[in-house]
Order: sequence, then C-alpha cells, then structure tokens
Amino acid sequence: MSPLLVTAAVVLFVLVLLVRSRRHPDVAIWAGVTLLLVVPVRGDKEQGHSGVLSITDALAGLANEGVVTIAALFIVAAGVRDSGALRVLTRPLLGATQDERSAQHRIIWPSALLSMLFNNTPLVALLLPAIDDWAKRYGISVGRVLMPLSFAAILGGACTLIGTSTNLIINGWLIESLGHPGLGIFGMTPVMLPIAVIGIFFVIYAGPMLLPVRTPVFEQLGDAREYVVEMEVEPGSELVGKRIDEAGLRGLPGLFLIEIDRDGQTLPAVSANVELAAGDHLVFAGIVDSVVDLQRFSGLRPATDEVFKLDDQRANRRLIEAVVSDSCPIVGRTIRAGQFRTLYNAAVIAVARNGERISGKIGDIELRTGDVLLLEARPSFVDQQRNRRDFFLVSQIDSAAPIDSRRARLALVIIGLFVIAVTSGAVSMVAGSLLAALAMLVGRCCTPDIARHSIDWQIILVISGALALGKAMQLSGLADILGTRVIEAAGTNPHLLLAAIFGLSAVLAGVITAKASAVLMLPVALAAAQQLGISVMPLAMVIMLASSMAVATPIGYPTNLMVYGPGGYHFGDYLRLGAPLTLLIGVLGVVLIPIHWPFAI
Repeated sequence: MSPLLVTAAVVLFVLVLLVRSRRHPDVAIWAGVTLLLVVPVRGDKEQGHSGVLSITDALAGLANEGVVTIAALFIVAAGVRDSGALRVLTRPLLGATQDERSAQHRIIWPSALLSMLFNNTPLVALLLPAIDDWAKRYGISVGRVLMPLSFAAILGGACTLIGTSTNLIINGWLIESLGHPGLGIFGMTPVMLPIAVIGIFFVIYAGPMLLPVRTPVFEQLGDAREYVVEMEVEPGSELVGKRIDEAGLRGLPGLFLIEIDRDGQTLPAVSANVELAAGDHLVFAGIVDSVVDLQRFSGLRPATDEVFKLDDQRANRRLIEAVVSDSCPIVGRTIRAGQFRTLYNAAVIAVARNGERISGKIGDIELRTGDVLLLEARPSFVDQQRNRRDFFLVSQIDSAAPIDSRRARLALVIIGLFVIAVTSGAVSMVAGSLLAALAMLVGRCCTPDIARHSIDWQIILVISGALALGKAMQLSGLADILGTRVIEAAGTNPHLLLAAIFGLSAVLAGVITAKASAVLMLPVALAAAQQLGISVMPLAMVIMLASSMAVATPIGYPTNLMVYGPGGYHFGDYLRLGAPLTLLIGVLGVVLIPIHWPFAI
C-alpha cells in the first residue's frame, strides 16, 4: 500500500477509537503510531519497506519543547497546590454574596485571572470543593456556578502560554516545524484576552437564560448531588420490630427512603407502618450532609460488604468524596466486578450521578465518568490519590486537614520569577519551567515523590503520539490532500478558510479532546496555508483558539468533566451554553486574529 493510504487508514482508525472509547486516548494514539512504524508501505521504486514513520520520527514528540515544558509545569503546579499558595490567593475571594449574579462575578473573574498564571486544571480541582461549600452556605445553586467556573478557567487559561497545555504544545510545534522563535508567555494575550472577557460576560449574562436550572430533589437544602446509599438494620439493634415512623426514619431532613430490600424481595413506596426486621437493606437518596448523619444513626450500618472487609476500625476511617475520571480503570464496570475495595482499600457507600437517581444495590452500580462517590477510607487515601489520574477530585468531608501554607509565599515568588524571567527573554520557556520545577523541589514546596506522581503521563503520551501522527500526515501527503479539501470547501478567501479551520478544530476538540485535535489539525493548516501562499500563523492561532477554549462538550476539556457530576449537569447542558459561546468565540477570532497575525507572508 502507498504511504498515503496507510496513513489515512491509521488516522481514521485512531479517530474511531478515540470517539468510541475515551478512557485511554494514549493507548489509541500510540496504537496508531505503532502501526505507522511497522505496516509496510510502497517506496518510490515500488520496493516495500517498513513504516511511514521512522523510529526517530515516532519518538521525536517526546523531546518536543512543548511536551517537556508541560511535564515540568505539572511539577510547578504540584508545588503551588501543596504549598497552599492558591488557597492563600483564593481565600479572600469567597466572601458574603447577595444573589446568584454577584456570586458568579465573585467566582468567575478571579478564576479567569488566576488561570492565566496557573494551569487551569489544577486550579479548578482546588477551587471546586471550596466553591461547592461556599454555594451551600449562601443558598446558591451549585449548578449555576460550577459550569461558569470551568468556562472561566478555560477562557482565562487560553490567554497565556502557561494557562493551558494546549497553548504550550502548539507553541512547541511552531518552534519545531516552522523554526518560529516562540510566542512568549503573553504572546497570544492581545487577541485571546478580549475574546475571553467578552466570553465571560456572555457566560454571566446569557448563561442564566441558556443553562437550565437543574433541581435535584434536595437542591433547596443546598447540595446538587443526590447520593444513593444503602444501609442495613443491625441484628439485635433497637430498630428491629419498630415501624418506619417509630424508628425516626420517615421525614429525615434531606433524605428519602426509596425502598427496602428484605431477603431478596424489594418493598417499593415504603409505608410508614412497615416494621423493620434484622438484615433489612434500606435504600435512601439524599444530600451529602444527610448521608453523613445517616452513618451515625444508631442501629444502622453501611449495607455494602466492601465496608465490612476493610481492615481498619470505622473510627479510623474517614468519609471522602471522589469524582470518577475517564481514566479510572473500572469505568464501565460495576463496583463489585471492578473490585473497588481491593484496588483502593476504600469502600463505596454512596453514588451520585448528575441529579439522576440510580436504582439497584451499590455493588451493582456501573461506574461512569463524572460519578461522585462517597467513600469510607483511611485518611491517607486523599494524599495517595491526589496525584493519580483515577479521580478528577478527591476531598475529605468535614475534618479534612488544612494545607500547610508556610511555603506558600515561596511558591508564589518562584512563579513570579519564572514569569519575569521568561517574559524578559532571560531564559527560554522550557529552561524556565525546568528551573521553576527544580526550585519547587529545592524549596520543599513539594516532595520528589509528589513531583513524580504529579506528571500526567497520559497527557504526555497523547501529545507526543499525536505529534507523530501529524508528522506521518505531512510525510505521506495526507495533510496536503486534507488542506486541499478544506480550501475547496471554504474557497480561496483567507477569512473563510480561517472560519473553516476553526469549525473543524472545535468539532474535533469536542469529540476527541482539545490536545489531540490541535496536533492533528496543525499539519492540515500548514498545507492549506502553503497552497494559498499565506502565512500559517493566523491558521495556527485559530486552532489554538478553538482547542484551548473547548467548551461545547464535557469531553473536550478536563475541567468540564470535573464539574459534570458535582454540578448535576446533563450532557446537553454543555451544548446549550457552550455551543453559542463557541460560535461567539469563533466569530471574534476570525475578526481579531488576522489583525495581529496578518495573512501576508
């Protein structure tokens, strides 16, 4: 087969894998790279030889400046987080609020500003539990503030080179493929900042009209998460023989008794006159505070066998909330079949899924990305899982230990010096990020173990593998053909071409994630620019815009998935608010980008 056909087939194969199974994008992409290495292709003299890619081409992405910079900035972000620096900055922001609009202003603008200087993903992970508690305290629906929080962090992060890894990888591609000197930390800010500001105003003022009010059963009590929890009546307890109302289990604040499971038979629509028997399994739905209170109810214990198998006494365990990520190894499997307790030494006692009541026993619930789990685990579970990618967010309820912020000032100084040094040109971006990471370690803002675990190797592999796929598209001529097709569809008008590239990038970002979309679209943009005889910079920047501001689906950006479950959202909610916002961003980008980066070579 010709290199062109092999590359086209492999890229299509990878895209199908990414769409059908989003849990392991690194595996899908590197499967494609492997095929491009080993599938024989026809040479110029009709002589077969192995692979569209050479070993050097396949592995070059691992040495890309953008990839190395991203790895170093993961360590910097860990130092900022563990030192308490972000908490020091955000604590004064969450004061008293009067209404929903003022609450959004209080959250959105500082989040967008901070995401310009700190990577937006760990920023949202830090802010989410604090904002959740703050919203409950002031009676604000979390569904009205968490999606705007994610969008603000995405929009703000797109304004600087260090705010999002998508910008870094496009900058690395420009340096490697075009010999570009690099954009600098604030190289894209003159265009991205006004777009972000207009986008934020749109979220604040149009959001309430476009975003449905998700009202789970107990929203009025201040929590958008409706957990399902199963409790067992302990043999010999004072509850045995009592009616539901006598036992005090009817009309519990924030709790609803859904059904009773007695010896394999389900009693739905439970009457207050039903007498309790030893071993009855009571299935409740309720908010987190009420579920916590239920754990202390005399005569009841968690009904899942997994709790009983834990080694520690219950007094030595803590209640912890965790949001399931798309890379969790047991997504798509039931809690029992996935052996959750064995894998994490923690027991799932309740599950919440974006306002949807989940039927069945806890062990039979099939986990999905965005599910919020209420766990019983050792206090060390939070620290152990914080730097793993199985959960987007892990936070201890009530008695969570405060972060030691004695080195917060040092971490902020390191960030400030890093920004000044790179902006002034004293050091390159990659050198500056490596120095900042080293300073975080030397200053003990984070430990070497935390630094190693903080690097998201899935992202590193996705980006490096996607760069190899992009190289194959260039070498095989596939990028030229796709560039020609884009020009045929958009015409020779550069502004229409810019709009077409933005549209394709935005759609791909919403389906296969922002980073993979950016890397796959860059060779196409380069080929289209060469064929029209225009500068590739405006096309590269519109890809950066579409990919770094991927807001139309929960899949496109990690922060959207992080707030998916805790906010009680449905998939379509992101389209309702994110699709018109994406259209607005695209129109602004097509107008503003050519002003700063002209089409003329």
